[in-house]
Amino acid sequence: MKKHNPDNERIKHSYFAFLKEAKRHSEPSVDAVAKALNRFEVYSKYRDFKAFHFQQAVAFKNHLSNQNGKQSGKKLSKATLHSTLTQLKHFFQWLSQQPGYKSRINYCDAEYFNLSEKDIRIATAKRKQKVPTMEQIKHVIETMATSSEIERRNRALMAFTILTGARDSAIASIKLKHVDLIDGCVNQDAREVKTKFSKTFDTFFFPVGEEILGIVAEWVLYLREEKLWGNDDPLFPATKIILGDSQQFEVAGLEKKHWSNASAIRKIFREAFINAGFSYFNPHSFRNTLVQLGEKICQTPEDFKAWSQNLGHEKVLTTFTSYGEVGCQRQGDIIRDLATPQKSMKANANKISEEIFKGLRRAGVDF
Repeated sequence: MKKHNPDNERIKHSYFAFLKEAKRHSEPSVDAVAKALNRFEVYSKYRDFKAFHFQQAVAFKNHLSNQNGKQSGKKLSKATLHSTLTQLKHFFQWLSQQPGYKSRINYCDAEYFNLSEKDIRIATAKRKQKVPTMEQIKHVIETMATSSEIERRNRALMAFTILTGARDSAIASIKLKHVDLIDGCVNQDAREVKTKFSKTFDTFFFPVGEEILGIVAEWVLYLREEKLWGNDDPLFPATKIILGDSQQFEVAGLEKKHWSNASAIRKIFREAFINAGFSYFNPHSFRNTLVQLGEKICQTPEDFKAWSQNLGHEKVLTTFTSYGEVGCQRQGDIIRDLATPQKSMKANANKISEEIFKGLRRAGVDF
């Protein structure tokens, strides 16, 4: 059975290079495009892209809407349909401008990958995000074991995430020299730290409690003073795996190297939350928790601007629109609180009016 088309592979390679180098898309974004194209090719039995016609787009769209997800076993969500079809649309629009394809593919045919307006609204609807409370996070950290250096690393990792709001990819690449316990900050230097959009910025420790700061400080001092690690060594080193005497792979402490990606960090988070009796919250959700904390304690626009910059956001609007959704319960509390001053103000105004009226009566003013 045919499992690839050489011509398709060559043009896909060019498109991936275009996305990565010209459009500056990340590897995960390019991988998502590759997955969408693979779905289309499997359906079309690896037919040459030059034979693309709008009827293929319509047929594939109907086919995809009837497919089940591998993990859920249910119909693919509208969001997945929208994402996959949009990626295919952009690819064939780009393809229609390439030499050898211009005369074969109509640019407008790619529009047939569009979902209905109703389905697009469903797919792009903003839904309530799962965000752990600060109390839940602290409880999880308190329940984490600390008998081995790996367990101590895991607890410090959790504490560092809420202390700094750093993304998991950045945490996996941070070195000891990037952490300044005296000034209470982390220098996320894009030359060495995998920050989003390769931005360099300083993050000062968020006010989340002395116990959280203490766990991180204790871990840094352990690496520097007991293990005698230096500035260029990882803050959160990978687990060392060796082949034991029984010819089985065994854990043998920490290895003086960074994790290659953030997968291990997410696994640590998953196990910690489940062991504490909660559902899984990923590392990125901690950023949402910090935004909610900032909304409560920041008193001025300047306060929240600093809070936003501390998360690596150049614009406060990014913090508000991407992270700052007010929870339903909190929304109700705010509205009720806003009503209280209004009632009080009205009562005070009436009382003042009465006193003025009495004063004028005493002065002999007739009404």
